[in-house]
Amino acid sequence: MRAARVVTPAPSLILAAHGSVDPRSTAVAEALAGRIRRLRPGLDVRAAFLEKSAPFVGDVLAEVAATGGSAVAVPMLLASAHHAGVDLPSVIERSGAVVDQAAVLGEDPALISLLGHRLAEAGVSADRSDVGVVVVAVGSSSAAANARTATLGPLLEARTRWAVEVAFATGPHPTVGEAAERLRSRGAHRLVVAPWFLAPGRITDRVAKVAGGLGIPMSAPLGAHNLVAGTLLDRYDEALSARIAA
Repeated sequence: MRAARVVTPAPSLILAAHGSVDPRSTAVAEALAGRIRRLRPGLDVRAAFLEKSAPFVGDVLAEVAATGGSAVAVPMLLASAHHAGVDLPSVIERSGAVVDQAAVLGEDPALISLLGHRLAEAGVSADRSDVGVVVVAVGSSSAAANARTATLGPLLEARTRWAVEVAFATGPHPTVGEAAERLRSRGAHRLVVAPWFLAPGRITDRVAKVAGGLGIPMSAPLGAHNLVAGTLLDRYDEALSARIAA
């Protein structure tokens, strides 16, 4: 008689977002969790936050541990800086749960495509050689993270006829205004700001105010799009593959 097959549940996918006092940010995280559930039916997907929003990542991991399960914490972060390298690993260690930490989203080709889509929604044609795009990211105390983010410029230029400069909303230079001047010096006549952010919030509102003061329109953040959900799911699968290989 053939023995019954024991099916081990897949590890939970914990979306580890930064967190914000702005409810729009929390809403995007929850919406992305819902999109991932639709893309991968049966997978336990939970949105959690490192600060300012609930539930806290550590509490969610503790719940997983209490049921005897395991998890993959996928940082809902675009850059590999302090939150991904220090804060999240510390929370995971304190939770006592069996957790693998996935890689951040980074400059994934799907997300760069989505950035172009958001600009197209704002009425910017990829065929216009007179367009200058200021891609604005949050900025970090990590020079390596900022250098990686700066690669968005040539990556987006390779897909379009635009001139692209990367600016930072906090921390390092160039600022939005400085990047705009660089684009004008490169011959761009029509400028647009493209936020390299997953969700709207206080920082993107501040960027929009600066852009408005300069007379420059701004496209929408990446948002709760299937391309973001699919990329988060890719990071989950990559972490699982690494666990099996180990």
